[in-house]
Amino acid sequence: MADKIENNGYVDPRPPVIGPGYTFETLTSKIADVVLMRRFQKGWIFGFGIAFLLALVLFNTIAYLVLKGVGIWGNSVPVGWAFDIINFVWWIGIGHAGTLISAILLLLRQSWRNSINRFAEAMTLFAVACAGLFPALHTGRPWVDYWLFPYPNTMGMWPNFRSPLMWDVFAVSTYATVSAIFWFIGLIPDFGTMRDTAKQPWQRAIFGILSMGWRGDAKHWHRYESAYLLLAGLSTPLVLSVHSIVSFDFSVGIIPGWHATIFPPYFVAGAVYAGFAMVLTIGIPVRKFYNLEDFITIRHIRNMCKVMLATGLIVGYGYLMELFFAWYSGNTYEQFMMKNRMFGPYGYMYWLLILCNILVPQLLWVKKYRDNLLVVFVVSMFINVGMWLERFVIIVMSLHRDFLPSSWRMYSPSLFDFSMFFGTIGLFLTLMFLFLRFVPIIPMFEMKVMLPQAKVEEGDEAAQKEKGTLGGAVPQFGD
Repeated sequence: MADKIENNGYVDPRPPVIGPGYTFETLTSKIADVVLMRRFQKGWIFGFGIAFLLALVLFNTIAYLVLKGVGIWGNSVPVGWAFDIINFVWWIGIGHAGTLISAILLLLRQSWRNSINRFAEAMTLFAVACAGLFPALHTGRPWVDYWLFPYPNTMGMWPNFRSPLMWDVFAVSTYATVSAIFWFIGLIPDFGTMRDTAKQPWQRAIFGILSMGWRGDAKHWHRYESAYLLLAGLSTPLVLSVHSIVSFDFSVGIIPGWHATIFPPYFVAGAVYAGFAMVLTIGIPVRKFYNLEDFITIRHIRNMCKVMLATGLIVGYGYLMELFFAWYSGNTYEQFMMKNRMFGPYGYMYWLLILCNILVPQLLWVKKYRDNLLVVFVVSMFINVGMWLERFVIIVMSLHRDFLPSSWRMYSPSLFDFSMFFGTIGLFLTLMFLFLRFVPIIPMFEMKVMLPQAKVEEGDEAAQKEKGTLGGAVPQFGD
């Protein structure tokens, strides 16, 4: 792949965002064939089988939990929040990259988002689905979780809006709803293309229903672009608000290690950090398995590594500020909290966190490591683990030794804590495998915009307009 692209006399030193030699037809065929192929590939069947087995572990654990109660978890006094809230915050953080890539980079007109926004948005929805299980089950009576919503009832019961649980319900449900609509709206033009490309009658019928009558005319494109831009504008503040509200669960408390004003930006940066790490964790194998090196190029990998470096520095600054606040405040409890984190019985978790989130990602400063996919994948896995450890440090290590030494107690997760956690990973991967097989994983119409053929047609249209010879709207190439 060429490292320099010449464009109207200007030599761009960056790698391209799409490989050379593609036309509208070959690009459509490359992406659509993944969905329209008749046979399931052996690698897909093997991966899906493992993921579905883990998902079955989750379903069995949930059934047993509903039957026996939350006592099967390792939660205790004073560690009333444990794996359930750790995993909730971790999954919500993973879902942030999809909205950031789709909405904010769209508003900033960053063309490199086009190859990765589709599966990043899907990753957001699947991560939020996994996250929502934990607070719903943590209430102890999930069959009455509808009480959390303000609905008219004869008993006059209304939710307690001073409860952080209520803030999470409305923040996460809003985030999930807007993200799902945004994701589906972006799929409509591609569903129309799949409907016209499919050869099997049942495929044409399914994609015809999903395309909602899409014809690709000027009126449809105008409405699509207006709706897509509006939803991008709505999604942008959600990137900041959702994890800020999740951080309020902790910062409104008086527990040392929680009561900090730095939490909202610190949590948002950590969420983007974890989200991009998960995008790379999924994107690198998908890129190899489906031969998408021409669409997810080394430029995408480099850009995501740079975003991780930037957000990782913010996260590292947050760790440093926690140390500074504990020292500068002169608060005995805050100082003990930091000493307990670093040298207490769970001290090894804190130093593993520093290793995974701060030290290992510094490899990405070196260009040859950013271009080495194995190194980037390993670093991304370290960040995924490190961000989970961060939530463990914040929640468990702040709770297990609070103000009263008489209430101190060590926390030990049970077998069902681990089965819930790994089961949600299985559910996430199961949904991701189904998405990769049955939905176009790369937006065809957005990729076509970047082809030289599109630029030529745009130039021809502009020339005809100047001459006054263009009688009507030029058909769009997304139909």
